[in-house]
Amino acid sequence: MDTIEKIKTQISENPILLYMKGSPKFPSCGFSAQASQALMNCGEPFAYVDILQNPEIRAELPKYANWPTFPQLWVEGELIGGCDIIIEMFQQGELQTLIKETAAKHPKPEQA
Repeated sequence: MDTIEKIKTQISENPILLYMKGSPKFPSCGFSAQASQALMNCGEPFAYVDILQNPEIRAELPKYANWPTFPQLWVEGELIGGCDIIIEMFQQGELQTLIKETAAKHPKPEQA
């Protein structure tokens, strides 16, 4: 699978997806830290991809998304934006609504 196909699969399989540097618990840049913190404060699970561990995604995603920087938040297959947009939406209460509504539409299967 080429990198673009991999990106498309990740975006389609994860209704809430953050491409970031590092992980939510151990972010590797301040912008990724702020973005993942805002998402965690919404109280719903989300997927993430550490672009530092995936240099091919780091190289290809900005071209695919037409968005040059990281982090990048994708919700239901649409690019929402980067750190500034995520923080602004959080401060206005829009991010919480978007994340909660999306999570409600995509319930996780029950653990056996």
